[in-house]
Amino acid sequence: MRRLWPFLRRHGATLFGLLLLLGAIWVVQREFRNLSFADVRAAMLAIPLSALWLAGGLTVTAFAVLGLYDWLGARYAGRPSSFGRALFASFCGYTLAHNIGFAAVSGAAVRYRLYSAWGYSPLEIGKIIGFTSLTFGLGGLALGGAVLLFEPEVLPWGLPSWVLQLLGVPMLAVVAAYILLSRLKRSVRLFGHQVDMPGVRLALAQTLLAAGDLAITAGIFFVLLPPAPGLTFLHFVGIYLAAYAAGIAAHVPGGLGVFDGAILLGLSPHLGAAEVVGALLAFRLYYYIVPLFLAGGMFGGFELSQRGDWLSRFGAWARGALALEVPAMTGLVAVMGAVMILLGSLPVDVTALKRWAGYEAALASQFAASVVGSLLLVMAFGLSRRLTIAWAGALLLLLNGAFIAWLRDEAWWTWGGFLLVAALLGTMRLAFYRPSRLRREPLSNEILLPLAAASLCGAALAVIANADEVQGDFWWEVVIGSTAPPQLRFAVGITALLLLVGVVRLLRPAGIAAEPLSPEARARLAALGTPNPERAEAVLWGEAGRAGLAFRRHGRVWVAQGDPVGESRDAISAIWRFRDLCERQGVRPAFLDVGEAYLRVYADTGLQTLADPARPGRFMACDAGRDLGVLREL
Repeated sequence: MRRLWPFLRRHGATLFGLLLLLGAIWVVQREFRNLSFADVRAAMLAIPLSALWLAGGLTVTAFAVLGLYDWLGARYAGRPSSFGRALFASFCGYTLAHNIGFAAVSGAAVRYRLYSAWGYSPLEIGKIIGFTSLTFGLGGLALGGAVLLFEPEVLPWGLPSWVLQLLGVPMLAVVAAYILLSRLKRSVRLFGHQVDMPGVRLALAQTLLAAGDLAITAGIFFVLLPPAPGLTFLHFVGIYLAAYAAGIAAHVPGGLGVFDGAILLGLSPHLGAAEVVGALLAFRLYYYIVPLFLAGGMFGGFELSQRGDWLSRFGAWARGALALEVPAMTGLVAVMGAVMILLGSLPVDVTALKRWAGYEAALASQFAASVVGSLLLVMAFGLSRRLTIAWAGALLLLLNGAFIAWLRDEAWWTWGGFLLVAALLGTMRLAFYRPSRLRREPLSNEILLPLAAASLCGAALAVIANADEVQGDFWWEVVIGSTAPPQLRFAVGITALLLLVGVVRLLRPAGIAAEPLSPEARARLAALGTPNPERAEAVLWGEAGRAGLAFRRHGRVWVAQGDPVGESRDAISAIWRFRDLCERQGVRPAFLDVGEAYLRVYADTGLQTLADPARPGRFMACDAGRDLGVLREL
């Protein structure tokens, strides 16, 4: 049991997310058993124009309401903001975080970048981030509790209605307790930290605002569905909240796969799979895909505006790139990998390659698309680690993807998208500075789940696209059946290989170990330039052993004292290895008393770098939202 707990602490959330993904795929294959692409296309074309316009209006309203989160949060932090600025921060933060999902592009990181540029202190930014996160949770509890009270049948558990209604009582009780505490107390102590209460009026505004936001977002989806007997809006809100909660629990960007499977399961008594999938695709287009491109463009424009005379400096900036732009490129490469997997899942049709070289060559292009897509997902992992080999590999694969899409006679914007991403990635060569081999990098939870989600959804699409040609009640019968087309076997085979390799890489030992700060280690550090590390208790060496850093353990935070010493290139690997070691141990890394030499690297690992007020000219790197107070005490 002692060995099991550390394992569950490190990988429990990931394993739970994978189980949810597999459950979602089981639901999808069951619902799609007799579904074809033609059915989905017909369902999408049947959505009335008035519903499309209404969904667009509700989408704009939903993001406007999200802007009020930050607007109220800035008032809670004591630094009121204009609504336009709050809307900008909220739109970029939520949209990039929901779609891309990488830790370094989380809503907190985007907000930290924006608000710090506007002159907010780390403490004020932390209050805004905490306020917005709490607001969303309060809205979910309030709306979910109300749905269970008035529409308990939304949970198909076979329990009496009064039992399900009782489940909503504690949810509403938590919200009521928060509002009451805001009325009676100015602050409370929570997990050893002093938390200022917002006041009763602000607490009420939080709850009503977030509940309204969730209802509006559910309304976007609801208006895209055809009328169905027994499906009221309140009942649908309950299904939507349950599906959204499942997507969050799985830690997958946009709830990909899990949200979709839960929606299909909840709506199966009311609507056919084709109608649900058609509305689901339209909903993702409105609420995820279009806002992603808008937010990416807006955030990129903001970064350019922060460089002063950016037109004259554009070439130098593009060759280097900043900390958040590289994760954004990583997300784009992962998206293009998913697109290639989906293309490889579709049946062979009339293509330029088929006309020129015959059916066998066209079939080979299906396999090539699956392989290129899978390798792009792997390269995205390497890009997130700033590996030079991943940059070169992704560039080559993107050009291959554009060529394959052109040979398949895909729309110009499909192969053009691959060329555009390749061009952007090509300008950022200096941002990928690590010569490490890809196989040495420990796979993180945040990378495995998006990879698994994209792969499983590609396999599910393959089953749907070939539904008219195969037979079988379960997906494994479909794949191994004699009527299964080759492209279906390609897609499922690549999926199985990706998941197997990913799980093995995640669960294997990290291969990174610190050693006690023995006299021999102290002598070695002294030879590199650190004669006496202050209050350190362990040391970690770089990959080549020519650089190292000393650190100490402080609860859930491990603190390195100063920059690594030794060869510059190996010092960079020591920083990354320290970050990976902390991730494997379930703790957070931090650096105290560092100089300017490696500030870029600290930011690349997902830490915020701050000037140290106690040491002029020196800096600290940490998770400013959670660990700044701890470091100041040290």
